[in-house]
Amino acid sequence: MDIVILLFDRFEPLDAVGPYEILAHLPGAAVRFVAPEPGLVRDVLGALPVHVPTRYSEVERCDVLLIPGGAGSRTVASDPEFLDWVRRVHSGTRFTTSVCTGALVLAAAGLLNGLTATTHWGAVAELESYGALYTPERVVRHDRIITSAGVSSGIDMAIRLAALLSDRTTAQAIQLHTEYDPQPPFDTGSVAKAPAEVIERARALARGVPRPGLPPAGARG
Repeated sequence: MDIVILLFDRFEPLDAVGPYEILAHLPGAAVRFVAPEPGLVRDVLGALPVHVPTRYSEVERCDVLLIPGGAGSRTVASDPEFLDWVRRVHSGTRFTTSVCTGALVLAAAGLLNGLTATTHWGAVAELESYGALYTPERVVRHDRIITSAGVSSGIDMAIRLAALLSDRTTAQAIQLHTEYDPQPPFDTGSVAKAPAEVIERARALARGVPRPGLPPAGARG
């Protein structure tokens, strides 16, 4: 089982690493990372350089294609050569998936036209500008296409995908092995539940606005 995860400059680390941690435990699975160009790729926060030896064009088919989000997703979403590759590979996948603003890439490739899809709450207008219909669900599946919302939702998506690729018991065992049992200290994980001041602070973090006593944050999304 060949699972390909795209990385690009300014990718959101948990978008890729969370699903990788889950999917790499699937029996018979091999996970590969690819990039627009071989070499060092930096995450959106700037402190997690990853060496990726494989250019995406070297991959002609795979069972699963996973595209994470991050500020750099807009760059690949505007690259016609890359979008052609996404469409070609998608034609032969068992599942084509996205996390966070990775959905913008799928949408830009025309894979989400007229479909409900999810992404980070800060990218709703961008997603719909490509012809997708946003829904605030955490994970959305249409046959072979699965989109997931912001950052941490990629873990939820990967566990559901693990069940589809193997069986329910295996997926549950992976969830147990990784001790994925969320008990967040605050109930502000969605815009539907967060107060206005928290939403504004989150927007400031995404813009990289300096906060008292803290250095500027990297651009997110």
